Amino acid sequence: MYWLLALALALDLTSIKTEPKLERRSELALAYADSAINKARDAYNKGEYDQSQQAVEEVGDAVELCYESLMATGKDPRRSSAFKDAEKATRQIMRRLDSLRDLMSSVDRSTLEPIQKKVSDVHDTLLKSIMSKKK
Repeated sequence: MYWLLALALALDLTSIKTEPKLERRSELALAYADSAINKARDAYNKGEYDQSQQAVEEVGDAVELCYESLMATGKDPRRSSAFKDAEKATRQIMRRLDSLRDLMSSVDRSTLEPIQKKVSDVHDTLLKSIMSKKK
């Protein structure tokens, strides 16, 4: 239910960047990434490849915005539920990107790979920061 509210508020990345609360900005960015995957899938199914590619790139930008916002909080990732929620959400986004890749033709899949790597890298970094020992 909370994600639906966030999804409704997340009109574009520019408006999300203006959110003053960093954890909220992170949540909105993840909700936007999720909706961008839907846009990419719909556009691809309609044969609108340029719009599909643009939506996929927005997924990567939104995930990066999420990560940057979380890091800017200065909170300990091991103790912050926002980091843990972001790790779960990025894992789900990776699955959804895999599903989108399976839908695409072999020629179009190469355009999705850099975004998948970007999301995977953010996910791995979040997971490592959550699981790391105290310094």
